[in-house]
Amino acid sequence: MKKSNIDTLFYSAGGLLLLAIILIAANFLISVIKARVDLTQGSVYTLSDGTRAILSKLEAPVKIRYYYTQGGNTVPVGIKTFAKRVEDLLAEYKSASGGKVIIEKFNPEPDSDAEESAALDNVEGQQTNTGEKFYLGLAVSFLDKKESIPVLSADRERLLEYDLTSKISQVTQAKKPVIGLMAGLPVLGRPLNPMTKQQPTEPWVLGSELKRTFEVKKVELDVKKIDDDIKVLVVIHPKNITEEAEYAIDQFVLRGGKLVAFVDPYAYFDQQPDMQNPFGGNQAGGSTLFNLFKGWGVEVDSKVIADMTFPSGSGPRLLPTLLMLTNDAFNMDDIVMSQVGTMLVPFGGSFKGKLAEGLKQNVLIKSSKNAMPVDLIIATLSGEPATRGFAPTGKEEPIAMRLTGKFKSAFPNGEPTPQQAPAKKGEELKPPPPASGNHMREAKAENSVVLVADVDMLTDGAAVEVQDVFGQKVVVPRNGNLAFAQSLIEQLAGDSNLMNLRSRAAFSKPLTVLRQMEAQAQQSYLGEIKKLEDSRNQITEKLQNLQKGRTGASASAAATVLTPEQQTEIENFRKQATETSKQLKELRKNLRVDTDRLELWTKVINIGAVPVLVAILGLVLAMRRRNQVRKAVAA
Repeated sequence: MKKSNIDTLFYSAGGLLLLAIILIAANFLISVIKARVDLTQGSVYTLSDGTRAILSKLEAPVKIRYYYTQGGNTVPVGIKTFAKRVEDLLAEYKSASGGKVIIEKFNPEPDSDAEESAALDNVEGQQTNTGEKFYLGLAVSFLDKKESIPVLSADRERLLEYDLTSKISQVTQAKKPVIGLMAGLPVLGRPLNPMTKQQPTEPWVLGSELKRTFEVKKVELDVKKIDDDIKVLVVIHPKNITEEAEYAIDQFVLRGGKLVAFVDPYAYFDQQPDMQNPFGGNQAGGSTLFNLFKGWGVEVDSKVIADMTFPSGSGPRLLPTLLMLTNDAFNMDDIVMSQVGTMLVPFGGSFKGKLAEGLKQNVLIKSSKNAMPVDLIIATLSGEPATRGFAPTGKEEPIAMRLTGKFKSAFPNGEPTPQQAPAKKGEELKPPPPASGNHMREAKAENSVVLVADVDMLTDGAAVEVQDVFGQKVVVPRNGNLAFAQSLIEQLAGDSNLMNLRSRAAFSKPLTVLRQMEAQAQQSYLGEIKKLEDSRNQITEKLQNLQKGRTGASASAAATVLTPEQQTEIENFRKQATETSKQLKELRKNLRVDTDRLELWTKVINIGAVPVLVAILGLVLAMRRRNQVRKAVAA
């Protein structure tokens, strides 16, 4: 058949009909094949191994009732797009479970049966800016258990898989694991105390999240024994802890109990009255586990870590003790840290010391080499005062670590004698109660303990942001602080599948190269400041020596009249200071030029690369097609 006849057939009505039939058949065949390819960085649209492991253990069907108000102009466009992604994720759950996850969709319009069902499932309605009501939430049920996510928010999309899988895990668990919580701060909230006029407080988000997943038992700071049913003990800011309570923790660890301890040399969110300040000021509280750490060969530095690679702010608001940590500060080989993303560590400390025999250290979080411990008095300074005299140690300081091994008792002499108040006049001092006789000197098996040198990172102010989304309060993580704490506890509490869950990869990626450039420039900048300060100190010392060497002048004259040598030294210092200032300005200028150039090329590549590649591919295909046509015509 000649080419002209082929073209006539192709462009005829019959040819177009045949082409339509082929396309429909191809779409039908493709739709039957359930296959997907996730090409996103971090596999954003792929279920985690932890989710698949939990789904594979389902022994009976789990129902997910998904409530979404569809149609009309009630729901904003952004919510509609997000709702479609939620439906896609639910479809992945159904597919991965082999049919054990049953998805039921409801359209809760006003005064409908679906709206009544949403209310029974604790799914809350939201309001648009125009006052119209819509629903976007879900409920997970298994047998007679039910858990709800009242509001699905796009701001929490990165944690959507974790939220959904944790609900499935909660409803399918026969019994919640028991954890103990010992805290010197109101993590679980605080009621009104009319005696001390202490105002009530709401529970921290961390406390609320732990109570959803576990059975949480409150453990006092003067406890004599940790209950046997407690599997994991979480200690947060153990200020004023008694020696008896430390002994109880010691024996708990030797029995095989798991411990996660958050201590802090400078707990900013625990402001206490400063007894040494006559004007009634406040100071941040500190905490440690002195006896336990001494027995384990660990010590918390009394100073705060300042790090110029991970500072927050810039310029006059630069705060090197408010650390914005990225993957470079994490042990990415540890499964807990591999999915944290970023962390905010306010005024954290570090660990030092030589570990006791039989213990090994696995650092989870560390500072950069461009860091140093600073005194508490300058911990909250920002800008130039915060960096004055900055001299990095050149080594990475451990901020959080995991100790593993066969622990020995930190109380080799047995149970400590309880401290007794002195006897009143006329009363006999009562003898101390006898020891229990069940003292353990060494653990029978290896165990693990996690130590973190910061408490502020767990507070709501550092970890979460509470947003008002269409009239409903939604908790949105600011960083991976809570994910870090929850993953640690979930790992130690038993089933590690929840811990293996990763947050959805962020769609925005930090400019790590830019951060490295800024850190290098900052280090050079601080080095120049240090040189200038050293030079100034040397000049001052020389001036003092010259003053001492003068004779035949009164004290007042000596204080006001400068010799030619002194004037020469001062002039040299001024010239050196001027030259250093020029170098600093040039350094800042070069830094701005480099960072601006990097940002520009990053935007060009991210925004323009794909359209340019598509255009080039289109041109190549067009030229190829044109050459084929020419060859066919020539033939």
